[in-house]
Amino acid sequence: MPQAVAEFDRVSKVYVKMRGAPPVHALREVSMTVPRGQYLAIMGPSGSGKSTMMNIVGCLDRPSTGRYLLDGHDVSQMTDSQISQIRGRGVGFVFQAFNLIPQLTVAQNVEVPLFYQSVPAHERHGRAVKAIERVGLSERLHHRPAQLSGGQQQRVAIARALVNEPSLLLADEPTGNLDSATGTAVLDLFDELHAQGLTIVMVTHDDEVATRCQRVVRLRDGAIESDVMTTHAGV
Repeated sequence: MPQAVAEFDRVSKVYVKMRGAPPVHALREVSMTVPRGQYLAIMGPSGSGKSTMMNIVGCLDRPSTGRYLLDGHDVSQMTDSQISQIRGRGVGFVFQAFNLIPQLTVAQNVEVPLFYQSVPAHERHGRAVKAIERVGLSERLHHRPAQLSGGQQQRVAIARALVNEPSLLLADEPTGNLDSATGTAVLDLFDELHAQGLTIVMVTHDDEVATRCQRVVRLRDGAIESDVMTTHAGV
């Protein structure tokens, strides 16, 4: 069985509100393992716990109780500085909003995560170019985001997520701001990345997007309602 990239061990998350409001139980003793190389969709209605699960998977938040392991490291026991390091090296993020810096070129945008990891400038550029080639935008290195289409901007965001060669690519509604044809092209790119061995966790409300994944986990009221391997399970 492939090694687990991400593992939830009875993870609960409770948000305590002010002024006597009842606590919000966003996740309730969730246990789940994501093997290396899997393509997983997380689905569920608003308020089901999708965003909270995504934040914990991406080391943007901690469990209230239980353990979360990323690449075998127990994030629950780490300091903020240690979490920041493992997040920067182990997780690539792709969001619905592209979150590119308008003043920077494509290459400079992709270099940003490496800057925060203190990678030397010459190495940053070389790695950025490779990531941009990987998403098919070699001819756009020196363009700025405003000169690109929505689909091209999302490809730049994907290259930025890949530049640290993360263990896990985390995508939150990555086609939400794109038209149907452009969204399909971006999903085709995710398929290619998965075929190359990348582990992908995608939060989506779209059943058509989920059909591309090997596994679909549906949440309801902070718990796993269903966990199903799809027809792509053997891919």
